[in-house]
Amino acid sequence: MTTPSGGSTPDDYWRRPGTGGDGAVEQPSAPPATAPGSGYAGPPPSVPPPAGWRPPVHLEPAPPRQLPPQDMAGLDAAEQRAQRITYGFGAAVGVVLVVLVCLLCSRVVF
Repeated sequence: MTTPSGGSTPDDYWRRPGTGGDGAVEQPSAPPATAPGSGYAGPPPSVPPPAGWRPPVHLEPAPPRQLPPQDMAGLDAAEQRAQRITYGFGAAVGVVLVVLVCLLCSRVVF
């Protein structure tokens, strides 16, 4: 960003190109007149569909099937086994990290 220099006012930096620095506020002029038939005329008019209209239905979906029953006792047992395995891995990683920290600390001290 550059800063204005010389005899200009601080607002001259933000003026549009081609405007004078006399400090007078210019009113925006009317937009230039366009020739009829040129430019975008807008979207075409739309007609709403008749009341009660729906798209045609060709296929009826089959009713949903019944899901097989779940073995809640089996799910609980599998969840407990997975939890024990997770805790076992966590304990093993914790032991390895404690041993590594002890080795690093003993190396620094001695």
